[in-house]
Amino acid sequence: MKKMVLAGALLLTSSFAQAEQLVIGATGNGYVTSRHDGAQISRDGISRWTNPETVISLYFYLHQPTTADLSLYAKGHSEIKVTYGKTSFNVSLNSDDYTVVPVGRINVKHPGYVRIDLQGISRRGDVFGDVKDLIVDNVTGESNYVKDFSDYWGRRGPSVHMAYKLPEGDTEWFYNEVTVPKEGETMHSYYMAAGFGEGYFGMQYNSPTERRILFSVWSPFDTQDPRAIPEDQRIQLLRRGKDVHIGEFGNEGSGGQSYLKYPWKAGQTYKFLMQVHPDGNGNTIYTAYFYATDEKEWRLIASFLRPQTNTWYTHAHSFLENFNPEQGYLSRQVYFGNQWARSKDGKWTRVTDGTFTHDATARAGVRLDYQGGNAKNNRFYLKMGGFFDESVPMGTKFHCKPTGKAPEINWDALQQL
Repeated sequence: MKKMVLAGALLLTSSFAQAEQLVIGATGNGYVTSRHDGAQISRDGISRWTNPETVISLYFYLHQPTTADLSLYAKGHSEIKVTYGKTSFNVSLNSDDYTVVPVGRINVKHPGYVRIDLQGISRRGDVFGDVKDLIVDNVTGESNYVKDFSDYWGRRGPSVHMAYKLPEGDTEWFYNEVTVPKEGETMHSYYMAAGFGEGYFGMQYNSPTERRILFSVWSPFDTQDPRAIPEDQRIQLLRRGKDVHIGEFGNEGSGGQSYLKYPWKAGQTYKFLMQVHPDGNGNTIYTAYFYATDEKEWRLIASFLRPQTNTWYTHAHSFLENFNPEQGYLSRQVYFGNQWARSKDGKWTRVTDGTFTHDATARAGVRLDYQGGNAKNNRFYLKMGGFFDESVPMGTKFHCKPTGKAPEINWDALQQL
């Protein structure tokens, strides 16, 4: 993989002079990382902390080595342990009201993410205490953490994208292959393989017992509430695959949604084939096919009509995101390979150029754990979350070798699905 350290000067960062103080809110920078049922993080910070086996972790990024003093803004009646690396402090909480509680001094020897762990030792009441902030004094250099930004989006972590350069002319079909490595298989992830200007198509890891193949198309009517879409701007279902659920979505634009519950596996490669073409009447038809590797057959997910739209395939891209803010401390990774575009005249072209981009969370500099680039076996990769230290700059371009054969598709058979 090609990795680059993203210079602090290129980021929208919180800049600090010598010996400054960081107030790191638990609500945007903290996670329950062990025994999740033993504490809660909400808009008020850490609460309902009852289990001594529970570990609560707070993260922030420092751009240069520093020696810093830690404190907590907390209340409670208990003994807790605060840990940085191999350095631990036993701290007493003795207040019914929030107060600044000194912890101790840490020596950060290298630039990168700093993780501070909290764990209960003993308590004189129902809970170990409530914690609003981690206070870090005498910091030198710049820092990054979730501040003056949405806690929800900051805790989810940065979404990352690979935008593909389509050939000149009108593209009707886009083909992509996706592989989730075992180390990148994390629940509540969307590994989106075949995005287009008006929607997306990929794989989700939804729960311990459910995985999906998800295909969605936005309505041309701009709203977060699908019920508000006028009848003449609603996404219309034309075809539906076997066992596919059809519904609507909102809160990120609105439109038509379809998904197939399918037990895809880490380490296995799956094929996605997406068609976009105008119908000649001022509308556009979007049709998604998924190759079920274990069954060795193509499956139709759905075919939707988007009214008031006249377009061929545009903005081919893939992305990787976490859709659970409680799991932004976990890393995700995915490989995409063997991309092809097919023109409206039936000509296949190997897609070899990709551009790495990211979302507003990364652009704001509140999270730096994002990557994308070239991977082994002539593929692209995306990685996000987990508070790793090396980032890839927005807009970095990558290239794959034009190897491989065009997909062999039985077009008549697809139409019969």
